[in-house]
Amino acid sequence: MIRLRVIVCDVQPIVREGVAQILRDGGFDVVATAADADDLVRKARAHRPDVVVTDIRIPPYNGDGGLRAAKTIRRELSETAVLVLSQRVETQEARELVGECASGIGYLVKQHVVDLATLTDAVRRVAGGGSALDPDVVERLVAHGRVEEKLSRLTPQERRVLALMAGGRSNRGIAEELVVSVAAVERHVTHIFHKLDLHQTPDQHRRVLAVLHYLGDPATDVPPAR
Repeated sequence: MIRLRVIVCDVQPIVREGVAQILRDGGFDVVATAADADDLVRKARAHRPDVVVTDIRIPPYNGDGGLRAAKTIRRELSETAVLVLSQRVETQEARELVGECASGIGYLVKQHVVDLATLTDAVRRVAGGGSALDPDVVERLVAHGRVEEKLSRLTPQERRVLALMAGGRSNRGIAEELVVSVAAVERHVTHIFHKLDLHQTPDQHRRVLAVLHYLGDPATDVPPAR
């Protein structure tokens, strides 16, 4: 099995090395670590890793070095995914990071990473072209988004499925959360794609595009399951 290559960046040595060791233990190849934004970008250019894991608040640039580095890396190295770890949800920063394409992007709140699997699963998800967004990030982005008329076409259950998709859940994970079959979830996902006019093309990831529609709607809330 080919090991995913990762660079870890955090200003605090104990956090930086701790995350790096967790990833090594999880089967990743940590090719470098960095303590600031300039060093992170330089090493990303040199190593061209599969994933960069970085704190959002690193020097320099008035404390938003992680965001700037992440945007530079995504712009210059399209094959490198980015997973941002933050002490809290920074709504503007999250919107800037996600932009118009959430593929290969993750944003997790550190205090919500309660076990090793949460982190390693998120790294693998973004490396595969998916998204890994903390539920609090999703909530904030929805609250500050724009109205999408197409979302009004979705049923309450389809909205629940889409909300869980935005949180990075697989179809099996959604099925377990909603206590339905995987086949039922697959039908809901197909209906969501159809209602949002998302057609299969070689260069588009419909699941990510559906999440972007969801994140752009301030009126979207997830009705409780019956």
